[in-house]
Amino acid sequence: MNRIDGHSNNKNERKKKDDKKNRNKKRVEKPIKEKSNKKERVRKSHPLLKLIGDIILIFIITIIVLGFLFYQKMEENGGGVQGALCTIFGQSVENLDKLEPINVLVLGVSEDIGAELTDTIIVCNYNPHNQKLVMLSIPRDTFVGKSPNTAKGADKINSLYNKKDVSKTLKAVNSITGLNIKYYAIVKNTSLINIVDILGGIDFEVPIDMNYDDPTQDLHIHLSKGMQRIDGKKAEQLLRFRHNNDKTSYPSSYGDNDFGRMKTQRNFIKETIKQTLKIQNIPKARIIYNSIMENVETNIEKDIIFSYIPKAATFETENIVSLQLPGESAKLNELWFFSHFKKETKKLIQENFSE
Repeated sequence: MNRIDGHSNNKNERKKKDDKKNRNKKRVEKPIKEKSNKKERVRKSHPLLKLIGDIILIFIITIIVLGFLFYQKMEENGGGVQGALCTIFGQSVENLDKLEPINVLVLGVSEDIGAELTDTIIVCNYNPHNQKLVMLSIPRDTFVGKSPNTAKGADKINSLYNKKDVSKTLKAVNSITGLNIKYYAIVKNTSLINIVDILGGIDFEVPIDMNYDDPTQDLHIHLSKGMQRIDGKKAEQLLRFRHNNDKTSYPSSYGDNDFGRMKTQRNFIKETIKQTLKIQNIPKARIIYNSIMENVETNIEKDIIFSYIPKAATFETENIVSLQLPGESAKLNELWFFSHFKKETKKLIQENFSE
């Protein structure tokens, strides 16, 4: 009887232990099951997260592939800055070898009341083979009339653009230089301000103190001598300065009045080219190009410009030749004109210009 009772008691104890074990097991399994269900609910309730993840992954892969293809094409085009620009502007190394020297007439136009006059006239010749850029300034008072005896204000070369007829200025410049210039680029005061500001300003050493006021043109020039950051507004003042309010001007060693102004214009253009071609501006090449083209009137076709950009990007500013039209100033009918020397001009063109 006692054995039976003992056996029964042992049996009951084992049953209790088994029940307890099962209860513990259920308690352990239950949270796992709930956690698993929770994850399933998250996945089912947020399909957008998966879509975004897929898009990001595809975007990253696309960037990698495009970067590889760009690098491959860039290497095919010779690598470096030139190779990168060839790729950006859809050119090839073969095309670069076929480029010919190009002449462009650059006109800086002041928007005075009732007229537009060319304050800046520069003939530019770029040879992509020897990487040489020649800039020849033509004084705005250059005589282009038929006879000195009947000379009048309209016989100055800067008046030919008065009616926005570029062909007259081109014809006059070609006659003076003996060149056959087909292309022109017109930069107005407002355009110049925008271009310089797009480039973030230009570091330039102003040669002298400049103080001049002309209320009729709303022109006020106040610049101090020395190295400084020239923004768009200051660039307009710098390039239009001839003399101060007290009639003093550049020193004779620099070139006074118009001669000094033309020298400053060429020097500023040189610095602008130099600072635009900095390596950090290469990725912005197309942006800079588009911005400049919005502010410059030119008859040079886009394809032609694109073809020269890769070569021009490797240009060294030490290869810039800065010249001025040979001649002298003289009074004709009580007006000051500049008369060029024909023989000296012909020799200068033959020695410096490539065609």
